[in-house]
Amino acid sequence: MIASASLALPPLPQFAVELTPPDLSPWNAGNTGIEGFTTRDSGSPGPHLVLVSLMHGNELAGAIALDRLLRADLRPARGKLTFGFANLAAFRRFDAAEPVASRYVEEDLNRVWDPAWLEGGRRSLEIDRARDMRPLIDTADALLDLHSMLWPSIPLILCGPTARGRQLAQAVGTPGLVVSDAGHANGRRLIDYAPFSNPHTAQRAILVEAGQHWEEPTVAATLRAIGGMMRTLGMAAKNEPRLPPVTEDPPSLAEVTAVITASTGSFTFTRPFRGGDLIPRRDTLLALDGGIEIRTPYDDCLLIMPSLRPSRGHTAVRLARRMG
Repeated sequence: MIASASLALPPLPQFAVELTPPDLSPWNAGNTGIEGFTTRDSGSPGPHLVLVSLMHGNELAGAIALDRLLRADLRPARGKLTFGFANLAAFRRFDAAEPVASRYVEEDLNRVWDPAWLEGGRRSLEIDRARDMRPLIDTADALLDLHSMLWPSIPLILCGPTARGRQLAQAVGTPGLVVSDAGHANGRRLIDYAPFSNPHTAQRAILVEAGQHWEEPTVAATLRAIGGMMRTLGMAAKNEPRLPPVTEDPPSLAEVTAVITASTGSFTFTRPFRGGDLIPRRDTLLALDGGIEIRTPYDDCLLIMPSLRPSRGHTAVRLARRMG
């Protein structure tokens, strides 16, 4: 349906920055041959778990969590544990006065994980960085990609569309909502990279959205997720004091049924929705995309990570059904 009137764009809020960027200089060189990636080997057989922070250079919480664990000398009880700081170039540009500006340098590092792109001839700082990271990523048995969110939302885990990703996310146990989805229209995330999304491989990857950018509770939620992941894989020593326990109830599961991508530069929500809002009635008006109305397709529609000021061609919101 065509809307008879457009909605005024809300003013962009001022985002408070409560976190201080960590000093990553001790970890820049790493020990893997890849800048910013450090592996600690237990010497005992077991999986290789890769923890990745700074896929977006302004998402400080994951980097702070990994920096704290490295400084505390966390080591796996079995297998290998890799700590990774991905988009260091963007991170080094972080400015608390303009915290949104350092998400990336040339393009989103979390949209370039298509083998055709990685093996093609196109160049950018982020594609080159993904090519550098790729040999190590290929060795991961499991990967946890650590993120935070700009717009208000409950914390959640994105597990992609595979059954093994969903099972891993539910076993990790925190945050308390697991969302199965197929990604974005404008490029593949790291968790969508072929070894993790191919139904015939055993490698698994999930993505944690631990809370709001630049807030200390997001760091705490990130550390809980890391603890849940290591315990699920049997890589944490019993009662490991450097990893907080998981105290939440078993997570609920939701499945994304539609990804709404902004087709104009004037995509506007009818009100400032929060991620995790449950819209009880089918056909509720959510947004206007130019002259096109965006409405809920069914009762009890769950909104996943609405971006209140989406750019054209980028995801505005995902619509999901709760599965349990």
